[in-house]
Amino acid sequence: MTQIDQAAAIREGEELDAPAVDRFMKQALPELTGEPEIRQYPGGASNLTYQVDYGDRSFVLRRPPMGKIARSAHDMLREARVMDALRPVYPYVPGIVAICDDHSVLGCDFYVMERLKGIILRQDFPKGFELDEGDTRKLCLNVIDKLVDLHRVDAKAAGLDTLGKGAGYVQRQIGGWSDRFRKARTEDVGDFEAVMAWLDDKMPDDIAQVVIHNDYRFDNVVLNPDNPFEVTGVLDWEMATIGDPLMDLGNSLAYWIQADDEGPFQMLRRQPTHRPGMLTRQEVVDYYMEQSGFRADNFDFYEIYGLFRLAVIIQQIYYRYYHGQTRDKRFAMFGQAANYLEKRCQRLISESAL
Repeated sequence: MTQIDQAAAIREGEELDAPAVDRFMKQALPELTGEPEIRQYPGGASNLTYQVDYGDRSFVLRRPPMGKIARSAHDMLREARVMDALRPVYPYVPGIVAICDDHSVLGCDFYVMERLKGIILRQDFPKGFELDEGDTRKLCLNVIDKLVDLHRVDAKAAGLDTLGKGAGYVQRQIGGWSDRFRKARTEDVGDFEAVMAWLDDKMPDDIAQVVIHNDYRFDNVVLNPDNPFEVTGVLDWEMATIGDPLMDLGNSLAYWIQADDEGPFQMLRRQPTHRPGMLTRQEVVDYYMEQSGFRADNFDFYEIYGLFRLAVIIQQIYYRYYHGQTRDKRFAMFGQAANYLEKRCQRLISESAL
């Protein structure tokens, strides 16, 4: 039987104040008894996610990274409120249990949500998770379908129509991510100036204004352990907003590494999109457009944008490692990853018909 996704030991320096968590949890849910067992989910390089168990009752606590962070980043309260508003119209969102803006508890804003017990596909299929090529394709299509469903949500009915800043989303993203890269650049990483100039020159108008996830990947999707084709949850709503759906798809495809990709790109793979039966990136684009009704004559801009955005996220994390603000050895090679992504963007630009 496939193992249900579980938290593991807490990383050094990222421990929570267990008595403070216990007091908060029992204030929110007075029926809880005993002491909490707290473990940490190993994935992710941004917000910290913990499993908090009281006997057979299981919760998930989300908080920002330790240390100093930008005021506008890692907004836990916004994430929880978006989830709460979206859940009635998009039932794959976990239910919010409690929100805390009192920094005397853990020194930061955080929230607690219900834990969705299920299978999460990370770099490779977990032990016991065996699908043939046809079943893998079926799973792949079901996961894409949930992104299509999200983009069909009536934002106004959900009370989320004011979440974004209106028209000009594409322009704001290119300007914003370019600015973030320049601020986070280190001397051992390329300048991306040619890539940023191309994106600025080629950017299209928004094709629509819909609810977008902005980090939709296999490892943010929960599968039913009794029916692994069924998506029961979608996680990590930190960057959700109102924006362009093809930009959202471009973000997702930056992580979509397929079986025939070159070695350096394969080293960045963090989801099992290389498996026989998984769609190629082009097949994903074609299927998404067929199902959603959104169209672009040429997807190159969105693909290159997604890779550039991923490079900026990687570089922002590497900047912290480079300057000694984090000791996490997972980040030591992120500068090389950013350099590779610059070369990949430049190659795709040279091949583009735009």
